Amino acid sequence: MSNPVLNERTLEKWAAPEASQRAGVNDGPVSEWSPPPAPGESMTVKGSVSATAVLLVLLMISAAYGWYQTGSPSVDSQGVVQYGIPSLAMVGVFVGIGLAFLMAFKPHLARFVAPIYALAQGVFVGSVSRAFEEFYDGIVIQAAGATMAVTAVMLGMYLTGIIRVTDRFRKIVISATLGLMVFYLVTWVFSLFGGNVSFLSSPSLMSIGFSVLVVGLAAMNLALDFDFIERGAQSGLPKHFEWFAAFGLLVTLVWLYLELLRLLAKMRDR
Repeated sequence: MSNPVLNERTLEKWAAPEASQRAGVNDGPVSEWSPPPAPGESMTVKGSVSATAVLLVLLMISAAYGWYQTGSPSVDSQGVVQYGIPSLAMVGVFVGIGLAFLMAFKPHLARFVAPIYALAQGVFVGSVSRAFEEFYDGIVIQAAGATMAVTAVMLGMYLTGIIRVTDRFRKIVISATLGLMVFYLVTWVFSLFGGNVSFLSSPSLMSIGFSVLVVGLAAMNLALDFDFIERGAQSGLPKHFEWFAAFGLLVTLVWLYLELLRLLAKMRDR
């Protein structure tokens, strides 16, 4: 799911007053602002990119472990496919959720928490990828390539101004993302009681259309991430926000990749 930490409140609370005005952050109580960081100790775009690269490397190393720890799927007596995803992968999911909440309230811990998140989430991503690859040969390479392509296109559109992250744009994307989170949560709870929302996994045109919309929403969240990094640097956020921003961007990239996996699988089943 989309990142839960890169938002306007973060900029308002931690940016220096003068810099926040230059970055277009709404005014707020002066008491909420931290003192401007010393020269060389503020967040930079380059530093955020470097932190993101480190987290991606950690994620891929952990994903490789999750991949090789995942067994081949089997079919039980009732014809239901059983995936060999290790319990450690599911632990990684809950650890990731817990760390996301921790970062929302303790951003100064980002440089320590973000690498742990990347390692924990990587095991899950690797396990899920292996499960999909067992049924759809080559799908992981396709999803990874599509993720890089979408990220590159969104970055290019953001840098050239084709996509402008305005207040209206933020509100629409954030509202849609929260709505999707609630929908996923409801369907998960529904499944615990034996229910099944079939169109989420079926290869129907409606299901494929839904996945296309979700992938598009994840891509729009990338624009919000790029905007946060740029405005965070302009606002003079403390140095540790480079890892904070990198964490948020990684969350979005993982979400985008997993949604692309689902979309490609549905298209293969057509």
